[in-house]
Amino acid sequence: MSAQQDWTDANQARLLAGLAELRVLLERRARGEAADAPPDEALTQAGADERAALAALPAPSALDSLCAAFGLSAFERRLLLLCAGLELDGEFARLCAAAQGDAQRPFPTFGLALAALPEAHWSALTPASPLRLWRLIEVAPGDSLVASPLRIDERILHFLTGISYLDERLRPLLRAVEAPAALAPTQQAVAERVVELWEGETGELPAVQLCASDAAACQGVAAAASAALGAPLFVLRAAEIPTGGAEREQLQRLWQREGVLSGWALLVDCHEAENEARRAAVELLRGLRGPVFVAAREPLRLGGPRRVRLDVPRPTPAEQIGLWERALGEAAAELNGQVATAVEHFQLGSEGIQAASAQVLAQLRHGGTPADGAARLLWEACRVQARPRLDDLAERIEPAAAWDDLVLPAPQKEILRQIAANVAQRGTVYERWGFSGRGRRGLGISALFAGASGTGKTMAAEVLAGGLALDLYRIDLSQVVSKYIGETEKNLARVFDAAEEGGAVLLFDEADALFGKRSEVKDSHDRYANIEVSYLLQRMEAYRGLAILTTNMKSALDPAFLRRIRFLVQFPFPDAAQRAEIWRRIFPAATPTEGLDVARLARLNVAGGNIRNIALNAAFLAAAAAQPVRMEHLLRATRGEYAKLEKPLTDTEVAGWR
Repeated sequence: MSAQQDWTDANQARLLAGLAELRVLLERRARGEAADAPPDEALTQAGADERAALAALPAPSALDSLCAAFGLSAFERRLLLLCAGLELDGEFARLCAAAQGDAQRPFPTFGLALAALPEAHWSALTPASPLRLWRLIEVAPGDSLVASPLRIDERILHFLTGISYLDERLRPLLRAVEAPAALAPTQQAVAERVVELWEGETGELPAVQLCASDAAACQGVAAAASAALGAPLFVLRAAEIPTGGAEREQLQRLWQREGVLSGWALLVDCHEAENEARRAAVELLRGLRGPVFVAAREPLRLGGPRRVRLDVPRPTPAEQIGLWERALGEAAAELNGQVATAVEHFQLGSEGIQAASAQVLAQLRHGGTPADGAARLLWEACRVQARPRLDDLAERIEPAAAWDDLVLPAPQKEILRQIAANVAQRGTVYERWGFSGRGRRGLGISALFAGASGTGKTMAAEVLAGGLALDLYRIDLSQVVSKYIGETEKNLARVFDAAEEGGAVLLFDEADALFGKRSEVKDSHDRYANIEVSYLLQRMEAYRGLAILTTNMKSALDPAFLRRIRFLVQFPFPDAAQRAEIWRRIFPAATPTEGLDVARLARLNVAGGNIRNIALNAAFLAAAAAQPVRMEHLLRATRGEYAKLEKPLTDTEVAGWR
């Protein structure tokens, strides 16, 4: 028989012995005997059986552990058992009715307990008593406190029988987290610091604030520390915390009770919390005791002396390679060079590396992929792992354009190729050639794409992302900028923090919304507007990937801002020759066309984006008529596009089309 089974059997015997004593006490009360009357033979035997059951326990019973944890008196212990007896022993309903002299009252009450149980005290009835404070028993609504029915809490009842589980009222809010298979050494050191703080602490444990932009890293550190201390970890998102005081107080009490009963640890994750949720988290945390973590980008103002802040660093490149090698196992040797290249571009944590490695290994087992294919699998797995956080904050664009699709003057194309080379070779220049050793500032690769709408700025971003096999995310700055002080910086921080893992190409559209000419500081709004600009410039200069800003009005931008951008690409309005080239490439090879005159089409004085709209609309018109695309379809589509632009279509532009 296992040690667990031994304890389970002995715990049940201990519980039954306690219930047997209560049966005797209820029978004495039914006969009219006082609670403090001398013990008779039956009560003496019940006491002896209870002492024997206690002696047989290999470890403290659930009942004794609970009483010690919540400081229950002997009277409160018997009252709790009385409520449990109603659920565990069918005789208790009859005994309760007999002891109260009323067949209509087959349930425990405070009045019955005060009359039938020895060492009774009135303080056990108050809301501040352990029985009611910790929701061990529930008092049914009624006119009289002493006459209202009492019921044991279901979670407590099962705990007494030796069954432990998370309270059903907490289950929708909390998520159990296992310790990671491996942590980077610098993060493992943080987990060990937590163990040092908590291990052997006899008083109140200090709450630990884990600060990092990566929520998964904080979670991994908390889970590793909790596992080392034998305390399973549960995570509560700040957004799930009730904002109402009464509901939050109940959550606080229920979790505090769970921590006492089971020794579990709690991590309150505030990474994605808005102001109201952060305030609710602070109020909750101020009332919690035991092993508690809080994770956030920046520390919360919790107050009190028992608070410790620990910063969780990102794994260094060498640590990331070590995590990859451990996760990939034997396959690491085959992918050795590719792992180093991936680490130069992707900054995954231990959780992301584990997941990406599992994906690669599964595909290698089923595909028999050669080395170059395995490298692509590794790269794509990294991209997949880096996406989830950014997908919630920005629009991911699937690159559909290639270098041959770009119709631009040679100087602009050359600058774009320089940008691509900077991104592709940043690991070589920054790390292996030592440029990063002179400071991280200014190592970000930033570009400004300026030009009228439709001149190819977004297409150029697609070409860069597609050629580099990186994800492209579009962020509309007009949606990021907030009128509330500090909110714009928070919005930008979320984007950059999420993008760091994958080195994605960030396309900040409508830069004019934030980067117009900075005015002289005349009031607080001007000052904070300048702070927003400075914050974005700072993040761009530190960002590991490529950040692209687009504007339709380069002249409106502050020269001081332009000096801090590494690359400037001016997208000119296409001339007739460039428009002709765009028309030659605009229709896919599978599109049927007939009689198209590129020279005449090039007379349309519109940008490439408008040309695409005209071609697409003409294709729909032709498909509806079951015909190939002809000039007549293009003419109808052109009129519609010009009407949208509120621009007159001149005879010169369409001369000879009919």
